[in-house]
Amino acid sequence: MIPAQPPKVITRHRDGEIHAYVVGPGAFGTLEPAAVFRPRAGDEVVESVVRPDLERVVYVTQNGVVCLTRAGDLVWASAFEPHSDVRHGHRPGVSLSLDGRTVWVYRPDVMAQRARADRWVVYGADTGEVLADRELETAGHGACHCVHPVDGSVYLDVGEGQDGSVILRGVTGADGAPRFVTYPWPDRCLVDLAPGGQQFMTVDHGQGDVAFHHHPGGEVQFTLSVEAFGYDPEDTFIEWSGGYLTPDTAVVTLGGERPDEEEWFRHHLVDVRTGTSAGEIALDATHPYDGMPLGDGSWLTEGPDGRPVRRSRTGRSAVAGSPGRPS
Repeated sequence: MIPAQPPKVITRHRDGEIHAYVVGPGAFGTLEPAAVFRPRAGDEVVESVVRPDLERVVYVTQNGVVCLTRAGDLVWASAFEPHSDVRHGHRPGVSLSLDGRTVWVYRPDVMAQRARADRWVVYGADTGEVLADRELETAGHGACHCVHPVDGSVYLDVGEGQDGSVILRGVTGADGAPRFVTYPWPDRCLVDLAPGGQQFMTVDHGQGDVAFHHHPGGEVQFTLSVEAFGYDPEDTFIEWSGGYLTPDTAVVTLGGERPDEEEWFRHHLVDVRTGTSAGEIALDATHPYDGMPLGDGSWLTEGPDGRPVRRSRTGRSAVAGSPGRPS
């Protein structure tokens, strides 16, 4: 059984503000912000997280991490030293632990030209105290975090552009000290963790296949190539997007280019119990990286005004047989 989790809180950045949306039971259609936070004057927010109680926000800029109350009062801040004047090519990332006690920040220090190694830093959420500072063997442009829904470990996928992708996992031990593990693949991109935490999903950096791995060791349980979905690998690839629609079903995004150079994409289902393709699903997404499965049978897309829209298969015919290669 999957442990009960607090409602998921997601953020969007609009008009210089951080809008927090609660994805709870019954919240479908276009979502309205449950809280709005205003960053400090002059701060350009790159990524943000909001506590489930909506009382605090933590965000990163290209040169630091900041924690504010809902009223806008500063709780703590930590600058990335030395200051970088490089404007492009590096995006720090931030995540909040499952228990809300720690903040995990990825620093792309190589591309920011502030150091010879990237860093993964763990802060105390209430104080900003640095609890761990891990030097990474990466030179990433950016990274994404995924928090394990059961044991609270934190996954980090560092994207190094044409050089590949590195996946790490951080675990807080019984003594409260974080420990870090690097998985042995330089060429797999983390897409999502299963809702029950027993598995995770990756896509080959070359976009030739999708794999499903056992948590926490990373052993591959099964792999599906482009051909498994009925497409020609010469003109079709698997996008670094998708995720778990339910504990037993994953969404895989395939794409390509038609003879007239128009790009296309399709979303396919995978039964993770059998390791087989299970037809196509229409997510009403506008691009391959729109459509975010939530693990409970619903997913998010982005509305025309930038607000998230939550959709579900319930009460609508969203699944059809695979149509094969688009013409």
